Amino acid sequence: MTLSMLYHPITMKEDTISINHNWFNAHNLSWVWDLLWRDYTEAKEYIEDIRDICDDFEGVCQRNLAANTGMNFVDFLIFLARFFLANMVQLYCQPRDNEISLSGCSKVTRHLIFNFASIQKIALKMKSNEGVIGNHGFFLDLKDTLEGDLEFFKLCNDVGRIYGMINEQQNWNRDPKKAFVVDILEYSSSICNLEDFVKFIDNAVAKLGNVWFEEKKLLSA
Repeated sequence: MTLSMLYHPITMKEDTISINHNWFNAHNLSWVWDLLWRDYTEAKEYIEDIRDICDDFEGVCQRNLAANTGMNFVDFLIFLARFFLANMVQLYCQPRDNEISLSGCSKVTRHLIFNFASIQKIALKMKSNEGVIGNHGFFLDLKDTLEGDLEFFKLCNDVGRIYGMINEQQNWNRDPKKAFVVDILEYSSSICNLEDFVKFIDNAVAKLGNVWFEEKKLLSA
């Protein structure tokens, strides 16, 4: 079963080594967060007896969570922030009008906006547990990311290329460096914690107008 709860039986016709690569996207993002939270609770319970003698009990919990699950809260937050930013760059490169309806957008634009809505939903869910999640060293330098992070440029290109292929749209953006970097940095040059990230999302989606509210209705339906 995949993270999207898709059952798919496989019959091996001969001796086989199966190497599985689990993935997640906007559709199953909530299940990924639920898994992280469940594994965190379990990791914390296992070492509850050392809380009073541990200088950084929460740090140990996060370290154990990363070891057991493959990422901790900071890793997940960094992923969300970078993926949101990559979607934001690509969305700014799509032809759009704040007054048009969601049905009038390109398929790629609708896909990107759906990602926005899903990430915002999870960020708000995380914020409700912010006292537990805390900061734990999270920091994303938007200026450095947008102006000099080659891995981020590759992520942006991959997002545009893949969504262009999925939706059979050929004019996806190939140069994220030119995608309204100044406009993004006018709001903030860095994201230092979960609250910063939520505010950054709010600022970004406020520019989408009616299209955004239509997508949120569909997501909450």
